[in-house]
Amino acid sequence: MSGEHVVKSDVENLEPTRAKLTVEVPLAELQPSVDHAYSQIATQVNIPGFRRGKVPPRIIDQRVGKGAVMEQAINEALPGLYRQAVTEAELKPLGQPQVEVTAVPGVSDDAENLIFTAELDVRPEFELPELDGLSITVESSDVTDDDVEERLTSLRERHATLVGVDRAAVDGDFVTLDLKAAIGDEEIDSVSGVSYQIGSGNMLEGMDEALIGLSADETATFTAPLAGGDRAGQEAEVTVTPTAVKVQELPEVDDEFAQTASEFDTVDELRESLRSQVADDKENNRAVAARDQLLEQLLEATDFPLPSGVIESEVHQHLENEGRLEDDEHRAEVTEETKTALKRQLVLDTLAEKVSVSVGQNELLEFLLRTAQQYQQDPNEFIQQADQNGQIPLFVAELTRNKSLAVALRQVKVVDPAGEAVDLTAYIGSDEEDAVQAAMAEAEAAGVEVADVDTEASEDAESAESSESAESAESSESADSPEDADEAEKA
Repeated sequence: MSGEHVVKSDVENLEPTRAKLTVEVPLAELQPSVDHAYSQIATQVNIPGFRRGKVPPRIIDQRVGKGAVMEQAINEALPGLYRQAVTEAELKPLGQPQVEVTAVPGVSDDAENLIFTAELDVRPEFELPELDGLSITVESSDVTDDDVEERLTSLRERHATLVGVDRAAVDGDFVTLDLKAAIGDEEIDSVSGVSYQIGSGNMLEGMDEALIGLSADETATFTAPLAGGDRAGQEAEVTVTPTAVKVQELPEVDDEFAQTASEFDTVDELRESLRSQVADDKENNRAVAARDQLLEQLLEATDFPLPSGVIESEVHQHLENEGRLEDDEHRAEVTEETKTALKRQLVLDTLAEKVSVSVGQNELLEFLLRTAQQYQQDPNEFIQQADQNGQIPLFVAELTRNKSLAVALRQVKVVDPAGEAVDLTAYIGSDEEDAVQAAMAEAEAAGVEVADVDTEASEDAESAESSESAESAESSESADSPEDADEAEKA
């Protein structure tokens, strides 16, 4: 659609986040779809005296009806006309519009043009604070001996053995359990030989307190809500019997342990490696913390109305999928979660525009391959399925939002507790690296071999690509499954 024939497109602001778009389109703009409708109908009707597919329009009007032809033509043209009108009106739609056709040329009385209205939720307008005025403080990246010993202890625990002890159980001990749960005189469930570490808190409420002080084959009873099954949530009387009490015995820290637990020959080499691992983790965690703090500051600094229609639709579908439409308490929880997620999305979309972020084809492909690998799916099948389900634009949108935080961080002051500037370039890239990537992409699009580009620039681009891979890694938390992508689309 060229857009030059759309003679009228008026916008009425119904609410700060809802607008009514009235569009008038002359028949000339609709004519290609009308001609296509006649061609399609001609192949579907059987009229004596005419070969199938060769029925003239006037005969179709007589036998099928002008209204049916125009309905098919409008259904074909309307999505494109709507998108065109939204673009010309500079609206940023959210969710699905409510469209009503009010006049059809050749069908409605005295109608020469197609007229339709669309009520739609739109993105609210708001200003983000200037990024160069923001400051973020992250933890120090210094690695202490305690950090190394903590990592070493974790490694020892992975190679520890359990040894039985003849005493009462204490916090941190490992026990082998027999469990029975009953409600009244009815036994609900029973299990034997369950392994559990006291203090982990990943079983029934009150179990830790009941176990502490018990020796092997002693029994205690406590009351707790059932965690699963048909009676989940109901209070039950639980009988617990530890059949064995064990402690964790850690291996000695010596060269033999280093050779068993790692590729190193000595403890000193192992410790040095652990020190490097801790340093890398701290640097990465600082980048993640900086991104989280930036988003939090942006959320706190902005206040704008949220589109109620989008929220209501999302909440309804969420509760319907769970079969909990009548659960008012859960509805309130889901509503708050939806509002929080939607505000985050709108802030990041606005930020992406502010810092002029776009996602390259290589970045998208890398994300899709990584996601397919995570879900153990064939990459080609995963990408094809995502494309067929219309999820590719959703992945692009989520990657753009995540990348916008990394790019914005380049303009923000990031310091450590001592006030020293923190360099996060290895994780968030740089504007220069982006420029190199853009130049390479343009060269490829123009048919220039990438190998012709300066070697140093190529190496810089590879560095940028790896750093932007780190930028988009977190997006797997919000949109690395088709289900998550569906939710992003609803919002």
